[in-house]
Amino acid sequence: MKKIATITAATLLISSLSFSSAFAFSDVDAAQSEAVSALKDRGVVSGIDNEHFVPKGKISYAQSVQMIVKGLNLNLDTLRFVKQPLASDSYSNVPNDAWYANAFIIAHYNGLEIPKDVNPNAVITREQFGDLLVRALEKKGNFPLIKMFIQVKDEEQITPGYQGSLQRLLLYKIAALDSNGNFYPKSELTRGEAASWVYKAMRKLDGNTALPAPVEQVAVTVEKVNDNVNKVTLTRGEKPNAGYGIAITGIRFEQDGRAVVTYTLRDPKPDEMYADVITEAKTVTYVSANYKVETEPAGDAK
Repeated sequence: MKKIATITAATLLISSLSFSSAFAFSDVDAAQSEAVSALKDRGVVSGIDNEHFVPKGKISYAQSVQMIVKGLNLNLDTLRFVKQPLASDSYSNVPNDAWYANAFIIAHYNGLEIPKDVNPNAVITREQFGDLLVRALEKKGNFPLIKMFIQVKDEEQITPGYQGSLQRLLLYKIAALDSNGNFYPKSELTRGEAASWVYKAMRKLDGNTALPAPVEQVAVTVEKVNDNVNKVTLTRGEKPNAGYGIAITGIRFEQDGRAVVTYTLRDPKPDEMYADVITEAKTVTYVSANYKVETEPAGDAK
């Protein structure tokens, strides 16, 4: 009886090992196996077939946006639209019926800055992917970050607009320099590297280290211009530099007599320099005196 139990246990062990390896890609090395398997289990990535992921293959801009959007669970759940958003509303080269169109729509409405004329089929570089991933991660909240500068040996090859986000990519320990201190920003990213970076970003997000992003209040004043027109001013108050801004995106006139002014906020870009001059971030529009003015962030339209 004891012998039968031993054989049964051994059989179960072999079966479990066979089962776990049956769904693993045979061409992924140990360093990337955990990341690729985790992303596959969550439906973030897939292989070219059941056995091959091709980790050394290149990854396109479209595949990158799709991976980041799905991996970090960016969505439109809290947004309401007057009309269905289309990829062509924001991008000139992204067809509305493309398999990746929805990912680009989600990226756009989550505030990711992707060029309007982006080529979705172009191969993405390490600096492009790193910048996009960091900005997507930071849309999910504020993360503790040690304020220090990491010396990158090939820093002169980094596009100036990406330097700040790539520093944060390294400080978040999502990516690392090679043994010589190089990042190779202009090199094409591989599928395996992309999976590893996204997985580390997901773990940072899942680790509950993010603090809720603060909701900023916008002050509204309505002044009478004449019997027919009111001046409406939206302000964020005094800010330390001109990098902060506010812009009116539209006015929705409701049948119940409300004029709903929608707006967006602009914060300083980490990679740009601004003069330290106290500036009042405000914007002005004019509305018929027949309407009661209300405001809401763009995208929150009911």
